[in-house]
Amino acid sequence: MTTTDTRPVRSAQQYQLVGLAASFGIGMLVALQSRVNGELGHRLGDGIAAALISFGTGLVILLLATALVPRIRHSLGTVWRTVRTPSEGAGGPLRWWQCIGGLAGAFLVATQSITVATIGVAVFTVAVVGGQAVSSLVVDRLGFGPAGPQAFTPLRVVGAIVALVAVVLAVSDQLSHPSGLLLAILPALGGIGTAVQQGINGRVARTASGDSYGAVAAGVINFLVGTSALLVVFLVDLALRGAPSSLPTDPWLYVGGACGVVFISSAAAVVRIVGVFVLGLGTIAGQLIASLFLDLFAPTAGTEVTFPVVAGTFLALAAVVVAALPNLRKA
Repeated sequence: MTTTDTRPVRSAQQYQLVGLAASFGIGMLVALQSRVNGELGHRLGDGIAAALISFGTGLVILLLATALVPRIRHSLGTVWRTVRTPSEGAGGPLRWWQCIGGLAGAFLVATQSITVATIGVAVFTVAVVGGQAVSSLVVDRLGFGPAGPQAFTPLRVVGAIVALVAVVLAVSDQLSHPSGLLLAILPALGGIGTAVQQGINGRVARTASGDSYGAVAAGVINFLVGTSALLVVFLVDLALRGAPSSLPTDPWLYVGGACGVVFISSAAAVVRIVGVFVLGLGTIAGQLIASLFLDLFAPTAGTEVTFPVVAGTFLALAAVVVAALPNLRKA
């Protein structure tokens, strides 16, 4: 009897741990994309153009997948029918505004391309952490994600506060440089949008089919919206500032879109299991570790890893552990 009772508990804990591990991998891809897009924006002298290239290549990959896989097309059709007649959706109602998470993704990618070459991946990532940690608490509480509303807990709140302290510590070197501090604010706003994006993309994926094909369908919609928004901004930027520099020839500068396809679709699938907040925590951990290693072993010109950045990184990791404890105990 005892053995039978403990199996569901272990299974739930395993789901949480697998979800955290997947989230960690997603975060590492985000950090890699940040470096790639930041360098591409630096080479082009235009962060918006770099963001458009990243989103555009991701959209091309997903459109090819849609053309080749009928179940993705079926999932997209389900989303379209549900938005038009919300009461008929098998996964619950879905409103049009829940399909525009790509706007937040477009903003984050644009901030990668604009800021990373100046402030470094580590400071960029810790700034995203602060915005994402606080915003994901609110997003979960309001029930934007597919798991529904989730109450605040003391450890969750403490974890979010510690993450904010980590941000302040990591950017403390920038306090005497207003321009650098201003650049750090942009990824913090991007982090706030990321939590909202993950929640509503998860709802789109659940409505589409509730499986991996639905997650890819959510990615298609995300990239379509984001690319469209960036194209409009790029055309305005082109009219005001002129064309960017010529395209660089290094192939690795164009893998940002592929990274985005993997982590956006994966996040849409994982968020249904672990919720927005835990997904955010695991993603944060992966970003922090990967970005610190990138800045240590492959730094961009003019950036350096200082003690406040390292201390802020480990403090933010501590926030992840603290805030994740309730979910692992509850599992």
